[in-house]
Amino acid sequence: MTRTKMVLVTGGCGFVGRHLVRNLFKKGYTIWIVDDLSTGWHPDRWLPFEIVSEKKVVDDDTFQRVIYGSDDGEITFFHVNAIEFFYSQVQSRPERMLELPEFDEVYHLASIVGGRQLIEGDPMLVATDLAIDSLFFLWVTRNIEHFNRIQFASSSAAYPIHLQTESDNVPLSEDYIQFNEHLGIPDLTYGWSKLTGEYLARTASEQYGLATSCVRPFSGYGEDQDLTYPVPAIANRIAKREDPVIVWGTGKQSRDFVHIDDVVEAMQLIAQKVSNGCGINIGSGKPTSFIEIIRILCDIEGYSPRIKPLVEKPVGVQARYANITKMTKVLKWRPKISLREGLERVLRYQKKIIHNEGDVDE
Repeated sequence: MTRTKMVLVTGGCGFVGRHLVRNLFKKGYTIWIVDDLSTGWHPDRWLPFEIVSEKKVVDDDTFQRVIYGSDDGEITFFHVNAIEFFYSQVQSRPERMLELPEFDEVYHLASIVGGRQLIEGDPMLVATDLAIDSLFFLWVTRNIEHFNRIQFASSSAAYPIHLQTESDNVPLSEDYIQFNEHLGIPDLTYGWSKLTGEYLARTASEQYGLATSCVRPFSGYGEDQDLTYPVPAIANRIAKREDPVIVWGTGKQSRDFVHIDDVVEAMQLIAQKVSNGCGINIGSGKPTSFIEIIRILCDIEGYSPRIKPLVEKPVGVQARYANITKMTKVLKWRPKISLREGLERVLRYQKKIIHNEGDVDE
């Protein structure tokens, strides 16, 4: 009998994490999740009912864990802060050490996440990611025999901001990040933490022999994303048929929007194909302004409100979009979900929330 793949997803209850976990589970993988639920959803809320109903809680000398199992596979959830988890496994007494399986793949997503207001408003909190990532790679390299392929979730925020201004913006190519004297300035502490994480991933590959990859998703969005992010926030306003519709900044700033289902598919492909620690873009290759997002959603909804800019709100860089040559030419992949289809899904989800006056679980 063929052994099922064993996968670890840190931050597996967040927006990207839960979509990735559900996708992996459908493929029959056995999964470990590490998440403190600071922003994520408890697995009881989003895992299939048939395995939630069969869960069991295990307490031992390490961490409390919830095990979800069925004939389709097993998921083990550790409800613990990532820093505490990694540090304890590096420093603890032997009896406090977890007995690790052999992980075929690891997706390291755990980080401090939030919208632009968090990135600009509390940069020191965001800088906690530096500790999370350094302890993660320390733990992995101290238990190297248990890990086959490691993927670090970086970000398009790692790219130099001087290439993303109103007068000087270009499709961002992977080779614009070089760890040499020409290293550019990324986007605040969030960008620095992701850049540092990429450096650690490359070091793990070059010095320790680990098969690692880094993904740089651009503006991922989806139905159950938090309202601190622009696409669901705008869709929520339009689902309520507000007039005017508020947009942060002038609304002319642009991003490269890619649906979460495409993001997690690309992540898995990159994990399987890339092993030298390099970063790969995940995007559509097309810049779309927030005003265009509003207009598409309004067209779907069938009304024409005024658009009201809020120029005092944090907006980030002017233009950020991907060069996707590596994805399309080398890895032979491109996004499948069009922007209009993805926005239709988000709007439909927000309308259900408003109608039900509460969260909609998928």
